[in-house]
Amino acid sequence: MQTAKKDSAHTPAATAPIPLSSAPALGSLQRVSAGVLEVAYFSLGPSDGSPVILLHGFPYDPHSYVEVAPRLAEAGALVLVPYLRGHGGTRFLDPSTPRSGQQAALGADLVAFMDALELPRAVLAGYDWGGRAACVVAALWPERCTGLVSVNGYLVQDLSTANSPLEPRLEAGFWYFFYFLTERGRAGLAAHRRELARVLWERNSPLWHFDDEVLARTAAAFENPDYVEVVLHSYRHRLGAAPGAAPYEALERRLAGSPPIAVPTVTLDGMADGNFPATDGSGSAHLFTGARAHHQVPRAGHNLPQEAPSAFASAVMEVQRMQATAPG
Repeated sequence: MQTAKKDSAHTPAATAPIPLSSAPALGSLQRVSAGVLEVAYFSLGPSDGSPVILLHGFPYDPHSYVEVAPRLAEAGALVLVPYLRGHGGTRFLDPSTPRSGQQAALGADLVAFMDALELPRAVLAGYDWGGRAACVVAALWPERCTGLVSVNGYLVQDLSTANSPLEPRLEAGFWYFFYFLTERGRAGLAAHRRELARVLWERNSPLWHFDDEVLARTAAAFENPDYVEVVLHSYRHRLGAAPGAAPYEALERRLAGSPPIAVPTVTLDGMADGNFPATDGSGSAHLFTGARAHHQVPRAGHNLPQEAPSAFASAVMEVQRMQATAPG
């Protein structure tokens, strides 16, 4: 097993906003029926390339990867960037399906997406909600994951600690968790989707100087008809204030023990993340039982792939190399 290591050698993230006119395109939007969803996604690179799935967080969308995805495609990867449930063009196939945002649902969606595209295995890379989905699959279905890139380390939630307080300075950054427990929070999210995202972006990434166009491009994904319900359930379930959806009970039981991740892994911490202070990776080292490297990325905040695309793309390529040299 490779021990976690600190590496600050990545090029600092640029802090200037990315003009839309010069931002690389993600390509045309595609759709596929996958489990309980019709998933909208972008596909770049050769069809016979080594698959890489890039997964966005909340409140973000696939444009977090607007510079990462083309770099990986140019390097020969088949790059897939889906909208998560409740975002963008992704839709539930059945009106009666629970609009769950729990971690097991996100992991199950990812496996269903891979099944629908007939992808036996892929590198899974993400942050926030997307990183959690990737960690869930890497932990429960390691045979489907050739390697993992996860911002902020091991992201499988230990729901048994939902009522354990953090330091007040960290709790303050999670104000929206508690806001979403209330009906006032429901109304606020429904009425102010874009502005709530702006507040979270500014807190999460204090050195990222995005402009109104970049925010508007992503905020279009929040107009999904299920956005509010999926988001509310995600945070209410996380804090023990809402039950999980019945179809995911068995998966949540498997996740309850913080299952280890054995696949080759690169974890990243942004050194300017307003909510998750950067670490040396040692605190979660026992949860990664395979080859693992940890890097700190200067000047990058929570939306690390968009703020530091070179560092994120390099991490994906690094885990690909780790997988290629792994025994067996």
